Parts: sequence; C-alpha cells; structure tokens
Amino acid sequence: MGFSPLCLSQSLSFILFLFHFHSTISAPLSSNYQSLSLLQFKQSFSISRSASSEYYCQYPFPKTESWKEGTDCCLWDGVSCDLKTGHVTGLDLSCSMLYGTLLPNNSLFSLHHLQQLDLSFNDFNSSHISSRFGQFSNLTHLNLSSSDLAGQVPLEVSHLSKLVSLDLSWNYDLSLEPICFDKLVRNLTKLRELDLSSVDMSLVVPSSLMNLSSSLSSLKLNDCRLQGKLPSSMGKFKHLQYLDLGENNLTGPIPYDFEQLSELVSLHLSSNNYLSLEPISFDKIVQNLTKLRDLALGSVNMSLVAPNSLTNLSSSLSSLSLWGCGLQGKFPGNIFLLPNLESLDLSDNKGLTGSFPSSNLSNVLSRLGLSNTRISVYLENDLISNLKSLEYMYLSNSNIIRSDLAPLGNLTHLIYLDLSVNNLSGEIPSSLGNLVHLHSLLLGSNNFMGQVPDSLNSLVNLLYLDLSNNQLIGSIHSQLNTLSNLQSLYLSNNLFNGTIPSFLLALPSLQHLDLHNNNLIGNISELQHYSLVYLDLSNNHLHGTIPSSVFKQQNLEVLILASNSGLTGEISSFICKLRFLRVLDLSNSSFSGSMPLCLGNFSNMLSVLHLGMNNLQGTIPSTFSKDNSLEYLNLNGNELEGKISPSIINCTMLEVLDLGNNKIEDTFPCFLETLPRLQILVLKSNKLQGFVKGPTAYNSFSKLRILDISDNNFSGPLPTEYFNSLEAMMASDQNMIYMRARNYSSYVYSIEITWKGVEIELLKIQSTIRVLDLSNNNFTGEIPKVIGKLKALQQLNLSHNSLTGHIQSSLGILANLESLDLSSNLLTGRIPMQLEGLTFLAILNLSHNQLEGPIPSGEQFNTFNASSFEGNLGLCGFQVLKECYGDEAPSLPPSLPPSSFNEGDDSTLFGDGCGWKAVTMGYGCGFVFGVATGYFVFRTKKYLWFLRMVEDKWNLEVNWALLL
Repeated sequence: MGFSPLCLSQSLSFILFLFHFHSTISAPLSSNYQSLSLLQFKQSFSISRSASSEYYCQYPFPKTESWKEGTDCCLWDGVSCDLKTGHVTGLDLSCSMLYGTLLPNNSLFSLHHLQQLDLSFNDFNSSHISSRFGQFSNLTHLNLSSSDLAGQVPLEVSHLSKLVSLDLSWNYDLSLEPICFDKLVRNLTKLRELDLSSVDMSLVVPSSLMNLSSSLSSLKLNDCRLQGKLPSSMGKFKHLQYLDLGENNLTGPIPYDFEQLSELVSLHLSSNNYLSLEPISFDKIVQNLTKLRDLALGSVNMSLVAPNSLTNLSSSLSSLSLWGCGLQGKFPGNIFLLPNLESLDLSDNKGLTGSFPSSNLSNVLSRLGLSNTRISVYLENDLISNLKSLEYMYLSNSNIIRSDLAPLGNLTHLIYLDLSVNNLSGEIPSSLGNLVHLHSLLLGSNNFMGQVPDSLNSLVNLLYLDLSNNQLIGSIHSQLNTLSNLQSLYLSNNLFNGTIPSFLLALPSLQHLDLHNNNLIGNISELQHYSLVYLDLSNNHLHGTIPSSVFKQQNLEVLILASNSGLTGEISSFICKLRFLRVLDLSNSSFSGSMPLCLGNFSNMLSVLHLGMNNLQGTIPSTFSKDNSLEYLNLNGNELEGKISPSIINCTMLEVLDLGNNKIEDTFPCFLETLPRLQILVLKSNKLQGFVKGPTAYNSFSKLRILDISDNNFSGPLPTEYFNSLEAMMASDQNMIYMRARNYSSYVYSIEITWKGVEIELLKIQSTIRVLDLSNNNFTGEIPKVIGKLKALQQLNLSHNSLTGHIQSSLGILANLESLDLSSNLLTGRIPMQLEGLTFLAILNLSHNQLEGPIPSGEQFNTFNASSFEGNLGLCGFQVLKECYGDEAPSLPPSLPPSSFNEGDDSTLFGDGCGWKAVTMGYGCGFVFGVATGYFVFRTKKYLWFLRMVEDKWNLEVNWALLL
C-alpha cells in the first residue's frame, strides 16, 4: 500500500510540528531544572561577610542574592550559559560570602555541563572535596582557592582530563598524597595552569614534578612543604611563564638549565633556606631570561654572587626581591635606575654597602626595602622628590645618614613607613601628619623625645602604629583620639604618664594594645568592644581589679598585666572562657584568693602560665588536660599548698616548671622525669621531704639545665643516679640565645634563682646557663665522683647539708664552674689541688666543714678571702694567714678573745692591750725576733692589709710568732 502525496505532506507537517513542539518545551524544562538546582545550592549556604575577606577580595559581593525564582537563571550574577543549548556552563561565585558545608549531595553536582567553576574565596567550613567533582567531565577550569577546604584531594580529580586550569591553593588543611598527584599529572595532559600553593605535599617527591605536562605555562607550589633536591631538569618546561616554588624545603644548587626557561615572566624561589645559586648559574639566568619582570630569590644563598652581576638584569624587570641572600660588597647604584622597577627589596643583607642614589631614580618605584643593610640613605629633599610614587618604605635598622625626617612628609602616597631600630633622635616631625594614606607607621626603637605631635591626628586611615622603645613623654590623649581605625598600637618602653585614656579602650577595631613599661597610673577602664587579641599593660603603676570586660574578649590570645603591684582582687574563673589564650602573665602583682583550678585544662592552646609573686592560696591545679601546649608554668612566690599533681605529665611540651617559694607538702615528684622537654625545674623553699630516688625512666631529666630543689627537707644520699642522666649539664650550649616560648616566640622566660649567692629574678634565661642547687636540705653521705660528668655546670651548690667524706677531685673537671658552694657540711680531708684549674671560678665557699691541709694556690684561689674557708680550723695558707709546714698543717694557735676585735681600735692589737702580749708571751729567746718582726710589719703594706682584715671582722686564727 503506498502513500499519496497529500498524506505524505500531512505526515511531514505533523513531524515538523512535533519537532517544533519538543524544541519549545525542552529548553524551559531544562532551564527550570537548572534554576531549581542553583536555588537549592543557594539555600545550602548562608551569607557571611567574614567568609570573603576584603584583604583578598577587593569587592566581596553576595552574588547569589540576585538569584530569584521564576527568572532566567542565565541572567543571574555569576552564571554563564551556552547560547545554543541553554545549559549552565559557567559558575563564578568567587568572593560571594558563602558560608557553610559543601556536602557530596549538594545540588551543584547535578550541573553536568559545567565547563568553568570558580568557588574561590568563600568559607566552606573545613569541608572535604567531594569525589563527585570527578563527574564534571567537561570542566576546563576549576578554582577552589582560599575556601577553607580540608582533607585529602580525591583521586577523582584526576578524571577531569579536559582541565586547562586547576587551582586548589591556600586551603591550609588540604593535603595531596603521592598516588593522587601521580595520577593527576599523568591524566591532566591539557593542563596549562596548576596552583597547589599551601596544599600539604610533604610526601610528594620533588622529582615527580617532571611528569607534569611540558606545555605548562604556570606552576605555583608555594608553601607545599616540598622537601628534597630541586629537580635538575626544570628546563623541559620551555613554555613556563610563571614558576613559584617558594617557602618549601628544597635543597641544592639551582640548576643551570633554568636558563632554558626563556619565556619566564615571574620566578619565585624565596624561603628555601637550603637552596643556593652559583655565580655561573646566576649569570646565565639573568642573561637568558630577558622577559623576566618579577624575580624573588629571598633567603637563597647567593653569598658567592658578586652584586655587580645584577647589572645584567633585564631592563623590563619590575620587581626584584633578594632579601637575606648573603650578598656582600658594594651594591651597584645603577640597579636602582631600571626604568620599570616598581619594587626592590634588598633587606637582611648585612654585608651590602654603597649608597642609595638621590637622583635619576625610576619614577615608578613604589616599594623600597633596605632594612638590615649598610647601604647609606640620605633623607634629603632631592631623594624625596624622586620618590613621589613610593607607597612602601622599609628602612628598619638601616644606615640612615640624615635624621631630619621632615622631608618625608612630601611622600604623600606612602601606605607603609618603617624607620624602626635606628638612631633617629629629636622630636617626631609634625610633617608626618601629611601622610594621610598611611596604614602603618613604625618608629619604634629609636631615640625620639618629647610628646607625640598633634598632627598624627590626621592619619585617620592608620591601622598600625608603633612608637615603642623611645623616650616619649606626656599623657596619651589628644594626639591619637581621632584614629578610630587603629587595630594595633604599641607605645611600650616610653615615659608616658597619666591614666589609660578611655578612648583607647573604646576603639572598635583594636586588636593589639601594648603599653607596658611606662608610668601609667589609675584603674583599667572597661573595654567597650570585644576585638582584642593582645593586651600588655605590665610594668606600670596600675591599681584596682581586672575589669570584667577583659574576660569577654573571646579572641584574646595574650594577656600580660605583670608587675603592677596595685592590681588586687581575685583572679576570676571567667578567665577560663578565653579559649584561645596562649599567654597569661599576671605575675609580680598583688592578686589574692585561690587560683582558678580550671587553668589546668581550660585551653589546649595555652603556652605560658605565669602567676608567680602574688598572694595566691589554695592548691595547684590537679587536672592538666592531654594534648595541651603548656611550655612555661611559673607559680613561684605564692602560698600554694597540697601536692604536685601527677597529671602534669600530660604537659609534654613543658620546658620550665617553677613552683618555688610556696608551701607544697609532698615527696620528690619523680614522675616529672618523663617530661621530654623539661629544661628548668625549680622546687626550692617548699615542704618537700623524703629520699630523692633514682630514675625510673630512660633519659630521665636528660634536658635539665637548671635543677633547684634547695630549702626543703630532702634526706638520704645525693641522687647519684640522676647525675648520670643529666645530659644537658654534660655539654655546653654555644648558641647564646634567650629561652622563649616556642608557640609565642616574643615571650621570654624568667625565673627566681639564687645566682652566685644572691636571690634575683632572672628576666632573661640564656640557653647556656647550667645550675644544680641541692642546698639547705638533709642530704647525707659522700659527694659522688660522677658529679664530675656535669662538665657544663656553671653553678653548684650543695651547702647546708650533712655531707661527709672528701671533696671529690673530679670537681676539677668542671671547667665552666663559676660558683661552688659546699659550705656547712661535714666534709673532711684536703681541698683537691685539681680545683686550681677552675679558671672561671668567681665564687667559692668551703666554710664550716672539717677540712685541713694547705689551701691550693693559683689564679682563682689567690682571689678568695678568708670567708671562703672560715670554720675549717685545720686549713693553712695565706688566705687564712696561717703558714703551712710542708704537707702538714701547723698546730693551732690560741684564739684572740672576741673583745680584742674592737672595730677601729688599734690599741688592743699594738700597744698595752692583750693583742701585743699574745705576740710575745711564752716565746723566750724568740722575743727579739718577734719584736723585730712586729716592727717590720708596722713598716710594710702588710700591716695595713692585716688591719683591713681585722676591721672586717673576719674570723682569723693568727699565729703571730709565725706571721710573715
């Protein structure tokens, strides 16, 4: 049966109708489905300003706010569609203030036609990257940068074979395993741009980078924890324009084949402290990389590179960063004349000399860093007039020749000015008030005097102001009261007086306030806002209680109110609500009441807890939480009772423990020996008792540098077994650094200590100090020979015990010993001649023992007076005015009556008094010799020397017949 032409025509018309009908309804259906998916995506997140920082996002904007139901999604902000199919192919939600968790069931993953996806600079609250990202098979561009993503990068990302650009950077809790990286680099053959900066790649071998596509134009792996040798075949990436491998742990020389990267526009290798650059390699690089505009080699070892070779750098260079490279010699002045140079940083090259030119400078220079160099800078009008484009000036600890800062007021584009740590003097010039664009002004550690100029009121954009460590005077009032945007204010170590102005404590954005070491008085006012991160008001004359608003600063990390004797009251338990607290120092004040027991476990971030020298009562916290960060615990000088809690062994980071001068009743806390980092242990002046038994663990107290358990009731023999394990006291430390908190390096440790017989507060503890003080206890038995192993000891005090036996000759091995006190024991025998070799010994006290025989002579022993040996009746030597006969001590002469030692009265010694009779009595024919000797003594300086000794009431046993 056939079709008629009419029937065929009608059928074709019907087919065309169906096709037209389908085309008219399918697009809206598809569009409606995509709109629904996008709206569901929108609803899965909230909008938060903090999710898109203005520091990174110039104009953060909540793009999803424009997404409305019933409108065409292709017209929504951030949405791109294919004009033919209507499919959503692009989604750009960068800086859109999105906050929430990006879950695997999110409707985002139903948009299968996506080709470009940008979710950067949002806050996805530590979400993991879902394996469903691997379903976007058409993706060419994926950007998830700076969006608080965590966990491991899933293998499925390697399925995105069409990717041209992949950016997962600045997600600090994200990691990339070697297997995933290998698959990624092998499958993504079309990749041209790869940025994994800050992603943890510590397990990835640097040589595996060679598997990346040779067509790469941009490779950025900054701060990825890469470690190992820099690959020697980087020259294969001939199309690279941007290479950033900075802030890793890459080692070895930068290979010659970098010269083959002739397309490079930007090269960053800074902060790889074990990378080096040889002169030949550098010369080839600068000669061949003619397109280079940005070169950053900070901290790369270039000590062998002659500064003159920098003159070969491309004239197109716009940014040069060579800080901390070990450059030495005269820096070529013409490098400053590069016509396109916008940024130059030569800081931290202390061997660089030369002069910064005052004319013919690049008129586009906006950033200049010469801190910590010896390049001379003449701050004069000619120079300033040539730096009109300057926005950032770093001249800290530099060689500023002219200290008249007034011309700086003409650099009206300045945003950042650092002139700290110089010898600038006089008053702060009022012309600085012209720099109305300044965000940061650093004038600390100079010799500025006078008052803060009122003109600084004009700096309304100022965020950071440092005037610390000068000699500024007056009260802090009108000069700063208009700086409402201040975030950080440092005025410490000046001569400011008066009260803390209320406007300071009302600044809405204030995060860092440091006023320590001034002459401020009065109460601390209530804080009006809750933005503080750092507060240091120590070493002033403040009084009253801690305002309650301090305990509401939820972001507070550092609170230091030490050395304000007028601060009183109890330490509120509300302090334990400060969960981010790292440093708490309320020492040397007048706080009373019980110490909040929650201080042991309220924060795993707390690194420093110093409540020493107060009037606190009660007990030491009994619960120290596991995984805490405590490094320094000082409760010295209170009235704390009870026992030392064994839970303190949870403080595995602890370096200093000072519980001295309290009322603690306990035995020796041997469990402390398990603390792996403990360097200082002070338990002095408590009520501790019992034997100090030997170690029970491997490497017990192996890192102890200072051990002070004096003034307790310990008994039994000296802890010989511990002496065998004090490894840190066996080896000297040559670093000469101050001990400070690892987690907060600006805080320097301090302790109360008896140093060379004087009780002092050691405000800074050098890492070289080694002290062992077991004095004022009831230790018995002999001094063990093994004490000679402690060769790094500087101070040894075993005085006021009941030690017997001889002084060990092994003490002569302690070549670093500066102070030795063995007084008030029951020691017998002779003073070992080996002690003569202690050339650093400045303090020696062997008094009140039962020693006998000759006192050693030598450089140091000749400087000690009789007080070092008194109470040892069998000793002889010039120090005690008793001559020795060979190897034997002479018989003891009669003592002079106490009444004959009248201060300032010579008659009792030489005249009619009994002192002269003592010289002549009972010696028969020796009388004439005695008189002649007496006359000779009168005629010599020895007489005067002898008088001084008597007048000082030294306890001497003098045999006048044998004198001289």
